Amino acid sequence: EVQLVESGGGLVQAGGSLRLSCAASGFSFDDYVIGWFRQAPGKEREGLSCISGRDGTIVYGDPVKGRFTISSDNATNMVYLQMNSLEPEDTATYYCAAGSTYGCWLTLHLTSGDYWGQGTQVTVSS
Repeated sequence: EVQLVESGGGLVQAGGSLRLSCAASGFSFDDYVIGWFRQAPGKEREGLSCISGRDGTIVYGDPVKGRFTISSDNATNMVYLQMNSLEPEDTATYYCAAGSTYGCWLTLHLTSGDYWGQGTQVTVSS
């Protein structure tokens, strides 16, 4: 059974940091790209960052460049999103997703994924 489980969300003050984790199981990490997405109430889902299990390619969306860092541990099928300099506008539910159809750039821009986690809430107070 394929599973993606996010954790690490919470409440943080503006300027603070959080580290999100995505535990992936039930599929071969090397065959997929793993992306981080978010969705705020009333807004469309937004692609943030992606890492390829195939070749390590990393892509960032414009809203998070320079503030967020994605990393992975292929041995344990974990993907992390280190989020620094958080702003109230970063408040959203954050999801990780695994995709096999596209590379990272299209996965982010099409907000595409074959499998999705349940999400973890991030709230940034001003």
